[in-house]
Amino acid sequence: MASPMLKLNASPLLLQLLRWVCVVVLAASLGTTVVSGRHHSSAASSSSGSTGQSMYLAPSCRSHTASLADFGGVGDGTTSNTAAFRSAVEHLSQYSGDGGAMLYVPAGKWLTGPFNLTSHFTLFLHSDAVILGSQNISEWPVIAPLPSYGRGRDHAGGRYASLIGGSNLTDVVITGNNGTIDGQGAMWWSKFKSSKLKYTRGYLIELMWSDTVFISNVTLLNSPAWNIHPVYSSNVVVQWVTILAPTHSPNTDGINPDSCTNVRIEDCYVVSGDDCVAIKSGWDEYGISYNMPSQHIVVRRLTCVSPTSATIAIGSEMSGGVSDVRAEDIVAVDTESAVRIKTAVGRGAYVRDVFARRMTLTTMKRVFWMTGDYKSHPDDGYDPNAIPVVENISYQDVVATGVYKEAARLEGIDGAPFKGICIANVTAELSKSKKYPWMCTAVEGVSAANVSPAPCEALQQNKDGECPFPTDTLPIDDVAVQQCAYDVPAPAAEAAAAAGPKA
Repeated sequence: MASPMLKLNASPLLLQLLRWVCVVVLAASLGTTVVSGRHHSSAASSSSGSTGQSMYLAPSCRSHTASLADFGGVGDGTTSNTAAFRSAVEHLSQYSGDGGAMLYVPAGKWLTGPFNLTSHFTLFLHSDAVILGSQNISEWPVIAPLPSYGRGRDHAGGRYASLIGGSNLTDVVITGNNGTIDGQGAMWWSKFKSSKLKYTRGYLIELMWSDTVFISNVTLLNSPAWNIHPVYSSNVVVQWVTILAPTHSPNTDGINPDSCTNVRIEDCYVVSGDDCVAIKSGWDEYGISYNMPSQHIVVRRLTCVSPTSATIAIGSEMSGGVSDVRAEDIVAVDTESAVRIKTAVGRGAYVRDVFARRMTLTTMKRVFWMTGDYKSHPDDGYDPNAIPVVENISYQDVVATGVYKEAARLEGIDGAPFKGICIANVTAELSKSKKYPWMCTAVEGVSAANVSPAPCEALQQNKDGECPFPTDTLPIDDVAVQQCAYDVPAPAAEAAAAAGPKA
């Protein structure tokens, strides 16, 4: 008979599965075509015609729509569409002050190099649309390193642009009927592993210095490196997104909010070769100087598979500070750890007020992991007196089975211990008996009686009741979506046939 704790913590798993069924049904229903409604189409050419009207959900609807095919796009998987994407976005940018615009990507395989989005803009992918990252490196521009990093992450100097990018934007939507963006990353991974790249790999989606970003109902495949990277941005929602990469692929993190405020990540499924969600804010002296924290971040109903990395990681680049992170209803399978905090001397700043609850974990290396000695620096210019502060970290309502290393490894910094750790209602079933199931150094905190196996001495002070979890509502939770309509452009061949034979 299952224990009450198992019943309590198994319910989120059932809810997670039910939610995914609902997401699939919703996506399918939103993709159905209707034949009535009113819409203003602003394609470069009206010759493509229309097959009716379809619906989707987004915070903002658009008054103007064009198809990539109207700009010379060819969806055969071999023709480069870099110029078509760039021309389409440039044309549609004129409508940013007139109700905004949507670029419709029809069914097909659309090979392209990097292109940037514009404000008050929606990139919409048909269910059978696949945007393919070009394998021609000359199509990938080299851009400047991020100021809060001081250099590229793979190599000092420049970095390749991300496949879909943009800077200083407002009101940007990437969505669809679960269409696909495939970075074709195998080439990049091979070159990275064999040290044949001069610059840092680009990401699949990177939006910088932007406000109000909504990414939903798309599948992301095989990114060269990180998949979704909002940086120096605010009011970001990532919802109903599937991210897939081989579990051995290097640095294919799922969703990495970086120096961002007000972020909501919900109902996402990630299989990757690195952290499923990684919250960052700059690297050593560069992050300290840029001084832009990541804060007010919500992660809900995340499902993660990542055998070599964390479900949710904070750091290691956290030199602008990280605070107010709330994670709940998390499912992880065959994943290295549930929550991992990575920092080091030289990082400075802080990680504080991190709350996680209702986690169901199967096959883990360890459940909780904190590292104060993550020795990865951009250069030798970091300040050895920049000691990070880690405090107020709460974990509760966690069931983990198949834990094959240890329940937790909590390693603070000598002379600057990690403080305010609270653990309650946690069960970690180790696959083998361990003499020391908890490894703790330079940490301070409390635990409740219902923690099994019993935690280390540093956390032995019994706590009554639960660990804290915020009850207030963040502004990002108030972002609502509405039902939007768009004309479905007919394929050019069908439009020509409908027009009849030429005289």
